[in-house]
Amino acid sequence: MGRQKNNEAERARLVVAQEAARMIVDHGIRDYRLAKQKAADRLGVAGRGSLPGNAEVEAAVAEHLKIFGRESHADHLRLLRIAALSAMELLVPFTPRLVGPVLVGTADVNSAVNLHLFADSPEAVAMELAGMGVSYRPYERRLKSRRDRTETFAGFEFHHSNSAIQATVFPVDGIRQAPISPIDGKPMKRVDSAAVQQLLEHI
Repeated sequence: MGRQKNNEAERARLVVAQEAARMIVDHGIRDYRLAKQKAADRLGVAGRGSLPGNAEVEAAVAEHLKIFGRESHADHLRLLRIAALSAMELLVPFTPRLVGPVLVGTADVNSAVNLHLFADSPEAVAMELAGMGVSYRPYERRLKSRRDRTETFAGFEFHHSNSAIQATVFPVDGIRQAPISPIDGKPMKRVDSAAVQQLLEHI
């Protein structure tokens, strides 16, 4: 009886993860928690135990893109990584690092290129963008540090190479410690432009 209940709970989690992944890819929902809740509501699944973890949802997103995206997903991912590399070259004074879906391969048509920049102040990045004639929209992003503390960081969104770029600015010494990923609770994976170039060679 207990095993059957466990199997039913696992099946429910899998189905919710798959539906959440479909919503993320098809409707551009970026908030995993919201996607899980909407999926559970749509499927009539109740109870906290039925909601999958963020890592399960990300795996389902990757699977969804593999099944339904095929060549078009690979082509789109390549274009986003080319845009990322170009934007990183543009922002080289701020030691840019690529993070997020474009790096891990789960980016869809609604995804932005996410960069981490390192500067004495966000204003230095704003001045650099303005000096290059790039129009941008400022934003703030809340991220969790390893010390289990949530901090707010300034960022700038702009368009480059037909892609949305979101560049979040950290203090210069922030390059030594990545914030915690909401997906798996580990430090976010960050890579430099050389690693992005390698990714492009292996798509």
